[in-house]
Amino acid sequence: MAHNNESTVSEFVLLGLSKSWGLQLVLFTIFFVIYVTSVLGNIMIIVIIFSDSHLNSPMYFLLSNLSFIDICQSNFATPKMLVDFFVEYKTISFEGCMAQIFLLHSFVGSEMMLLVAMGYDRFVAICKPLHYNLIMNRRVCIIFVSISWAVGILHSVSHLAFTVNLPFCGPNEVDSFFCDLPLVIKLACMDTYRMEILTLANSGMISLSCFLALIISYIIILVSVQRQSSSGSSKALSTLTAHITVVILFFGPCIYFYIWPFSRLSVDKFLSVFYTICTPLLNPIIYSLRNEDVKSALRKLRNSHINPGKN
Repeated sequence: MAHNNESTVSEFVLLGLSKSWGLQLVLFTIFFVIYVTSVLGNIMIIVIIFSDSHLNSPMYFLLSNLSFIDICQSNFATPKMLVDFFVEYKTISFEGCMAQIFLLHSFVGSEMMLLVAMGYDRFVAICKPLHYNLIMNRRVCIIFVSISWAVGILHSVSHLAFTVNLPFCGPNEVDSFFCDLPLVIKLACMDTYRMEILTLANSGMISLSCFLALIISYIIILVSVQRQSSSGSSKALSTLTAHITVVILFFGPCIYFYIWPFSRLSVDKFLSVFYTICTPLLNPIIYSLRNEDVKSALRKLRNSHINPGKN
């Protein structure tokens, strides 16, 4: 990946989360456990969904794709951060920095659109249950997933197209544990005000539009659930609560970052940790531990390995 000939910066220095060796060991232990749990938990969800025919529905198909995105998001920067805890001089090449920016925005953009698709799935299931199988067929689900990835990649490319050609001639210190786009843009040797506005408009627009679309759909669903008196309404409400929890925890930090993306506070670094490391853990915790169908499928999968001769 080539960059502007005027640039003299070939690598960036990541300042990380702390300079205290003792604190870094504690953070390494905590984040290593979160990272392993997140990756294994999301892999487990994918395995369970594809191994149990009872979970062969649009909701779980979309959920398995959400788990895949979360696995990808867990690996774009966290492994390097864990290694960097044992390195005094934390550096990343220019190409590696641009790759992190591209991957982060691709995964986050894709996840935003996929959450909208999951919200639409719940809307159809609760508000139009008689037409659910007709509307939410496998072809529609594949189209939703394809659109999610396409939007995420286009969103990321639009950022990278102008960032990669910015002149970087020093300083080269990024006050984070990964290449955070707003912080990298500030290091360019030029007036970046227009770039900052473009970044705000691009990321802010997709974040707010997806968030508002989800909130409106959930309000409609909640009104519909309250009107129902069937036994399935409590189950629908439980599933909906899990969706709303994920949406708030996922979109909250993202919207916060793009309200004032270029005036960072000390707390922002820890929100970045939550957003990039802890968010992928939300899927297996919130969706699986509160979902009876997934827990039942997990028990059957476990029993089939303990007693392979029994059906």
